[in-house]
Amino acid sequence: MHEEKKSGFSVAFLAGLAVVTIALGAAFFVVRHSNSGASQAPRPLPWGAAEQAYAGKVHFLDLKMSRAANLLNQEVTYVFGVLSNDGDRTIRELEVTIEFRDSLNQVVLRDTRRFIGPRAKPVEPLRRREIEMTFDHVPDDWNRQYPSLRVTGLVLD
Repeated sequence: MHEEKKSGFSVAFLAGLAVVTIALGAAFFVVRHSNSGASQAPRPLPWGAAEQAYAGKVHFLDLKMSRAANLLNQEVTYVFGVLSNDGDRTIRELEVTIEFRDSLNQVVLRDTRRFIGPRAKPVEPLRRREIEMTFDHVPDDWNRQYPSLRVTGLVLD
């Protein structure tokens, strides 16, 4: 009778150990795959000779800026404007580099944004689209001038 208790305890212990091992393995798998997906940056958009030539036909018009305090009492900078496709091709995706400068014309903040992504409605030839950018922190030595916007990636039809 003493041996039956001992073997019953061993089976329960091994079953518990198996359940814990499976749970830890599943947790490791979930954490590893969720972090790898979140840390992957989107692929760079094409920037060959054809895209560089077409970039001259993409313009940013009627830029306006405003600053406001958010709920944490931090200054947030908003830049609004109009993206104009003045060429003869449809823009499927568009990446833009935005630069804020200081009084010595040195870049104090550089940010790259996708204004048109793979799921967004494309911008047809000779059409315009409103754009908006939000910057949570622009350095204090920013010269308070409009940032420069430069096309750095395009997918065209």
